[in-house]
Formats: sequence, structure tokens, C-alpha cells
Amino acid sequence: MAGYEVKEGKERLILVGVSAASGGYDDTEQSLSELSELIKTAGAEEAGRVIQRREMIHPATYVGKGKIEEIKELLWELDAAGVVCDDELSPAQMANLSEALDTKVMDRTLVILDIFAGRAATREGKIQVELAQLKYRQTQLTGAGKALSRLGGGIGTRGPGEKKLEMDRRLIKDRIAQLGRELKGVKRHRELTREQRIRNHMPVISIVGYTNAGKSTLLNKLTGAQVFEEDALFATLDPTTRNLRLPGGQEILLTDTVGFIRKLPHHLIDAFKSTLEEARYADVILHVVDLSNPQMDEQMHVVYETLKQLKVMDKPVVTALNKMDRLEEMVNVRDLRADRVVRISAKTGEGLTELLGAVTDVLRTQEIYIERVFGYRENEGLQLIRKYGEIFEEEYREDGVHVKACVPKEIYGRV
Repeated sequence: MAGYEVKEGKERLILVGVSAASGGYDDTEQSLSELSELIKTAGAEEAGRVIQRREMIHPATYVGKGKIEEIKELLWELDAAGVVCDDELSPAQMANLSEALDTKVMDRTLVILDIFAGRAATREGKIQVELAQLKYRQTQLTGAGKALSRLGGGIGTRGPGEKKLEMDRRLIKDRIAQLGRELKGVKRHRELTREQRIRNHMPVISIVGYTNAGKSTLLNKLTGAQVFEEDALFATLDPTTRNLRLPGGQEILLTDTVGFIRKLPHHLIDAFKSTLEEARYADVILHVVDLSNPQMDEQMHVVYETLKQLKVMDKPVVTALNKMDRLEEMVNVRDLRADRVVRISAKTGEGLTELLGAVTDVLRTQEIYIERVFGYRENEGLQLIRKYGEIFEEEYREDGVHVKACVPKEIYGRV
């Protein structure tokens, strides 16, 4: 098209979405904007977008016949390399749409898996990504034929392990079984680490949130963890756990988790279950929200729905409304599911003292208050309180050390 600059090496893709909202709230436009960010993260760029409003997604071709003709013209007019659909396509939809458009056709799941493939750094992360990719490809093998062969290079062809799109079902099945066994070993190691934490009676705070809400920035600011951070979706994939001493002296563990996103592929949730399950064993959920994002309410809803999927519903929640430094005026935000809500800027450090105070208060509701005298030879009990509890008063008298403190229920019997 005249006057259109084509950047070398970047795939230009047309985004396609179906709005099946019947008179209710329609988030298709926002979802496509997010898909645009996803393909940008994967190394491509948006050439244009098409939305079809219809009662339901077309079972054979995702969009109707008229829209297919419109997309065909756009592909030629915008010199686009392919199409990305905003939902996960069935094998038949993928094959039929690819046949009708005579171009590369992808779906949201393929793009997310591609990003994960590029971001996995640890052995566990690589196993989980490859497992999710293979399970996805396994479902797509039926009737995909030409559609898969059209993929060529670019998005959907990367991966940390052996990745031939033409791998037959038997090879995929064998590889899935092998990766499953490897993942079991990694999961067992994670469980042992978790058991060790429980024995140490150290409270665990699990950081959750929508992708790019600022979880890594917050972890780095609080603990100096030096986790990679970038203004992009899924900038960090592998979970990080770091020690942190609260203002009252209590030691806790902060665990970061992979970011959530709307329409998160179920293959990924299955593959990353052991990682995501960290939240199930946490004492407190620290929910980081991007206060500057116009879709903040929907993102909060997605996070709580994902936690519900993971059966994480009974934990106390502290919500950190992040990126307040980006706001020009105060926005009224409520999170009725949270026990405490604090406004912060992980980037500038504003509000972090209040945030740690809120975490301390919530942890205190799970602790027991004690007042007792420790003889000067009863060193062990006092050390336990110093390490795992919070001392309010400590006075040295003739008969021993007089202490007023809060301790976790688990160590109450030992002190």
C-alpha cells in the first residue's frame, strides 16, 4: 500500500476477533489490543484488525463467509504475512480458514506459547513450555495438514526442545510421556522445598497479578532480587523466591508467579500447575494491579478467576494498586475481595512502607500474642521468636527477659 513502511524481518499480521456479546459488555476491542501487544512481544506487528459481530463463533471457519472475503482483500492490500485469531481455534477451523485465505493462520494460544518458548530460562520452565506446546500441537494434528505446513518461520515455530511441526502423534505422545516424568521429578523437588519452608515456619507471600502489572519490579524493589523486568507481556516466566525482613523484624519469603492473562491457554495452566500452585500454599496473596491500565477492573477479574481455577480462594489478600506514578489524577478503585488495599509505585518506592505494614497486619491475624518471661538460659525460645515472630517489648530484668510478642501458630507450642 502506498506510503506504508515495511520493517524488514517483522511479520505483519491481521488480527481477527469475534464479538458474540448479545447486548451485554463487549471487550473484543480490548482483547484485540492485548493480542496486538502479544504479537509485538513475539516479534511481529499489527497490520490491521477485523471484528465480526455475530451470535456465536462460526464452527467451521471462526468467521463467516463475508468476513473471509474482507480479510482476503486486507491481506493483499496491507501486504500482511498472515492472520491471528483472538480465540483458540479447533483443528477444523484452523485448516478451513487457512484453506479459504491461502495464508498462515494462527490463534491466540499459539502466540502465547511462542512467547513462553522464548522466555523459558530454567529447566523446569523449558519442560513446562515444551509440554504445553506439544499438547497444543497434539490437538491440532487432526486435519491440520496444510495449515501446519504453511507456518514456515516466525511465530509458532520456536521452542526450547525438538520441534518439528510434522512430528506424528506417536512421537508427540512419547515425548509428552517423557516430559511428564521429568516434570514429576521437578515437582517433587518443589514439594521438598515447600516442606522445608513449612518446617522453618517462615510465612510465604505469593505475588500474583495480570501480566505486566509490575510484579518483578516490586520483587526487585523490596528484595534486590535482580529479576529481569521489561514493559512487555510475560517479561519473566520462571518463578523467583526471595527472603525479606519486615519492618517489625519478622522474616518472610516472597514468591513471584507467572503473570495471568485473559484466555490463558488451558495447556499452559496444566503444564505450569506446579509453579502456579505456589499460591495455594502461601499464607498471604499479594495481588499487584496496574492502576494506570484502563482495563484494570477486567484484569482484576481475570486474576481472581484464575485463582479460583487453581482452587486458591481461602487466602487473605493484600492488593497493591501499582504504577500510581503514572496517574495524573486520583482514581477511585475498590477491591471488595481484598483484606487490605494499598496504593504504591514499585518504580519509585512510594507506598512500600504502607504495603509492608498491611502485609504485617494480615500476617498478625494468623499469629498468637504471647507475654512471658524467658530465663537467661532459655535461649532457643527467644531466638525462635526473633526469627519467626515479632517482638513488641523486650525487657531484661533480674528474673529473665520479659517479652511481649506475636508468633506463628506453628511455633507457639515451642515457645
